[in-house]
Amino acid sequence: MKSITNYKTLWAMALASLLTISSCTDSFDAMNTDPNSPTSIGSQYLLPTGIEASVDRYWGHRTRFERINIDAAELYVQHFTRNIYSNEGDNYEVSPGLVSNNWKGFFNDGLLNFQRIIVQSGPNGKSPNANYEGVALVMRTWVFSLLTDMYGAIPYSEALSGTSESPIYTPKYDSMEQVYAGMLNDLKLANEKLSTSGPSISGDILYGGDIMKWKKFANSLRLRLANRQAAKKPTESRAIMAEILGDPTKYPIFSSNADNALLKCTTVLPSNNEWHQVMVQDGRTDWNISSTLADKLNALGDTRITVFANPNKDGKYQGHPNGLPDAVATAYLATSSTIGNYFVRADAPEVIMTFAELNFILAEAALDGDITGDAKGYFEKGIEASFNQYSLTVPADYLTKVGAVTKEKVLEQKWIALFGQGIEAWTEKRRTGFPVFPAADSRAVFANDGVLPTRFVYPNSEFSLNQANVEAALKINGGANDMKTKLWWAE
Repeated sequence: MKSITNYKTLWAMALASLLTISSCTDSFDAMNTDPNSPTSIGSQYLLPTGIEASVDRYWGHRTRFERINIDAAELYVQHFTRNIYSNEGDNYEVSPGLVSNNWKGFFNDGLLNFQRIIVQSGPNGKSPNANYEGVALVMRTWVFSLLTDMYGAIPYSEALSGTSESPIYTPKYDSMEQVYAGMLNDLKLANEKLSTSGPSISGDILYGGDIMKWKKFANSLRLRLANRQAAKKPTESRAIMAEILGDPTKYPIFSSNADNALLKCTTVLPSNNEWHQVMVQDGRTDWNISSTLADKLNALGDTRITVFANPNKDGKYQGHPNGLPDAVATAYLATSSTIGNYFVRADAPEVIMTFAELNFILAEAALDGDITGDAKGYFEKGIEASFNQYSLTVPADYLTKVGAVTKEKVLEQKWIALFGQGIEAWTEKRRTGFPVFPAADSRAVFANDGVLPTRFVYPNSEFSLNQANVEAALKINGGANDMKTKLWWAE
């Protein structure tokens, strides 16, 4: 397990405990349980399993047709480009396996574990513990936010009910507006549940049991979601932001990079960074830095390029265009920079949310009039936090080169800072239209009618198992089951 212990060890401990209990009783006739098939797993084992499965999947995953970040989102936002297999994301094609595997994985490996924690650690559960409940609410919300931002309407209010007293096997789909309302409420509830004077928790591989950091993550994530829906629900979003920013004691938020939500990996398999597994252990060299990113950072004299990319044989940081057919793209192997060593280290962190992102959220909100605050101050603090995240200092003339603070500049800097977090960068691009990418290379060939994918299609399994509800979801989304229908928060 990443950063604390291995979840396989945790499971072994759980099973050993159950076996010990069963071997110490004299009332064998009163027991009707199979010690090799435990019916209840404690939150201390469910939590690390759910966190690692969800964050690994979001960050990259080590299995082909599972890599939703590096085989789709990071290519869509032109952080990465491909030098081979352009039909795996770079030209906007997506395999049915990628959308179905990730749909199933986020629900089954992540959400179900968090839901089990919420049920058993709630006031009426078998093992009440408000801090476990609060942490699971935060993680469940984060995974639901990924799903709705990628697919649109999703099963939400009736999801995760397959093992309840009144099971629902064909859950309805809720609109994104409804999902966002539920998520924002759950994050507020999570902040109330989480208490630094409350019961301790174990198995927390994200923050090591530091409940204050979980509170900061809950409220920072709530600001992310409020800002994301602000163009559609300005009054509600402004009220949420005012509530959080108006009472920092009750609603603490990230205050430095030390609060960043990230999964610390190790050099021990299988707890290594997913990119390391794919690009080093498995020897895949399919990805390079996009020329869109390299050209922008080079023009700004942005030293983050030295972390994001490796220099080519001439000592330069260069990329090549997205969407090139394999025969053209492979010609750039000798000149196009590979993904930076920092990011392919075995112990490189898998990042969920940062102090830099939070400041860009607040800068945008200030520019839009959603909060009262200094947009320029937030903007510059966001840039500084992003550089500092990699132990870099902002170059003396950097802010001058960046220019006056505008919404476009805020989103452009956010796009740079979100390197590695392709899903978030893709969501922001689809929501705002920024940053504006250069015209496609004349040799590029794109699927999806050349339209940057706006969403993922629902998996075929949903049409087989839940047809009426998934067809209703298409009407909610307002378009066909394609990758050109704009999602609810699009401005």
